[in-house]
Amino acid sequence: MAELPGAVGVSRLCVYDTLAPDGQVGGTPHLHLCCSEAYVVTSGEGLVETLNLDGFARTPLRQGAVVWFTPGTIHRLVNHGGLQIVVLMQNSGLPEAGDAVLTFPQHLLDDPETYAAAATLPDGGAPGSDLGAAFRRRDLAVEGFTVLAEAAKAGDLGPLKTFHRAAARLVRPRLAEWRRRWESGARAVAEETGRQLDALERGDLAHFEAAAVHELAGPSERERRGMCGLLEVYHSRKG
Repeated sequence: MAELPGAVGVSRLCVYDTLAPDGQVGGTPHLHLCCSEAYVVTSGEGLVETLNLDGFARTPLRQGAVVWFTPGTIHRLVNHGGLQIVVLMQNSGLPEAGDAVLTFPQHLLDDPETYAAAATLPDGGAPGSDLGAAFRRRDLAVEGFTVLAEAAKAGDLGPLKTFHRAAARLVRPRLAEWRRRWESGARAVAEETGRQLDALERGDLAHFEAAAVHELAGPSERERRGMCGLLEVYHSRKG
């Protein structure tokens, strides 16, 4: 199976509808280190809370809205009722290989084994696994996120920068694998466009001979326990 256009990842997300410790309903705050993420809101309403070096923000989410953010932006979905989203992820394969760090309290971020124990769901979050574990993980991340957000609102970005450094330390052992996935995925797809442009300049239409139609008739999995909600996951290729 070929890559999706631009080597993106796509999934459908039903945002969690249970209360977090701060009284808001929704998902687990986290950031990606190498991947931009986009939301296409298909139903319901809510908002996304974001935190980066520009500060804390809330962006409304309503049907038809498209919102995206770049690496290093902590994001947390808040569900005001029936919020469902199509999620587009840059660099398909990297998020699946761990390009996400949750905003746990600092003492859980200081040791990779402690972090992994808190972040890992039973059966990897497979459909039918313990949903309560996903909520407990969410609640821990909200606890840490609240500290970072309140400090930023008061003009202190120090805790956020400390979190950034901790996140980078946690993922460093994965970087060689991420590079391999990027080189065989998003980079290879972009370079193929360059070869096609070169061919068109020569009047060479040979790549038309490989023209094809691909289809994913439905999601590969339904109700996977994700960070922000229940996921319908589409896999276009093996990792």
